[in-house]
Amino acid sequence: MARLEIHQFPTRSDNYGVLIHDPATEATASIDAPDAEELLAALHEKGWVLTHILTTHHHHDHTAGNTIVKRMTGCTIIGPAMEAGSIPGIDIKVAEGDTIDVGNAKATVIETPGHTRGHVSYYLPEDEIVFVGDTLFSVGCGKLLEGDAKTMWASLQKLMILPPETKLYCGHEYTNANCRFALTVEPENAALKVRAAEAAELAVKGEPALPSTIGQELATNPFLRPSSPAIQKRLGMEGRELSEIFGEIRKRKDRF
Repeated sequence: MARLEIHQFPTRSDNYGVLIHDPATEATASIDAPDAEELLAALHEKGWVLTHILTTHHHHDHTAGNTIVKRMTGCTIIGPAMEAGSIPGIDIKVAEGDTIDVGNAKATVIETPGHTRGHVSYYLPEDEIVFVGDTLFSVGCGKLLEGDAKTMWASLQKLMILPPETKLYCGHEYTNANCRFALTVEPENAALKVRAAEAAELAVKGEPALPSTIGQELATNPFLRPSSPAIQKRLGMEGRELSEIFGEIRKRKDRF
């Protein structure tokens, strides 16, 4: 089993960068490249040499550093085939079920469209980690910018079936604000109340509430809980299609 070292760091205004490092081979990957200068500084801090960028989607706040970082490090840029034309410097195009090697670590590509039409997540089963970009946030999910509710719900279901202990790393830290919204949807959820208190305390300290886990999200994240009788009742949508209920929750969050 690969024993990855993981370094999470804030970047841009509210992004979170993540480096994964295989000490056995010295391979190092960055999940996206939001900002070249901050990514290179993080590599310098750790003393790691970048070998890969694993791109989740084409948005500028996830790819802005690609060109400079590739020129400075010679790294290989991997990203979703469906968005290859919009990802600077892409070398390898991936799709559902493809496997990427980062040293001894193996990442399986899961297509998770909805936020963008070609968004992918990277799942490392041996290390019990998934990198979900802007598809899923802690107690939240990405906006439906290039997809509809049915598409995003199908993507979220792919993540929901991962083992509950899987650590979840996302592209932004919105947990505290997400909890405030979630409590308007399911205020009786005891696990959510605990998570909200924890996130508020961490926010005061300027510390991230990430990573989360799949299990924690299943218990607290309203976007993963449209089957909850309490949520269905509060929305007046008892017995409706889960994708439709999810879509209503997303609309309410957009107005929140």
